[in-house]
Amino acid sequence: MSLSKDEILDAISEMTVMEVVELVDAMEEKFGVTAAAAVAAVPVAGGGADGDAESAEEQTEFDVVLAGTPEKRIDVIKVVRALTGSGLKDAKEMVDNVPSTVKEQVSKDEADEAKAKLEEAGATVELK
Repeated sequence: MSLSKDEILDAISEMTVMEVVELVDAMEEKFGVTAAAAVAAVPVAGGGADGDAESAEEQTEFDVVLAGTPEKRIDVIKVVRALTGSGLKDAKEMVDNVPSTVKEQVSKDEADEAKAKLEEAGATVELK
């Protein structure tokens, strides 16, 4: 049985964030890769110093930065874990050591979604 890309994307769009995180973890384990490595390769392909000047005019990738220590740390730690797929210790360190970057070089939509979830949990968030 062969699924098309559209069918796979439709199935993923119906998943919860935690289910997607578990799916990514399973794919990383099965194929011996990490999602972070794929994201890190994107800026290299984007261009050099001239590309930086253009991106300042029309920014397409954003960093989601935890800017302030939240009152409800536990709620924010849970959201950070869901967004990053990191362990409890790493998520706690991000929340305790602000400012800290939760997600790097993500699309505007993904950055806005992450910011909304973190702010809903009580965090102060900046998009850079």
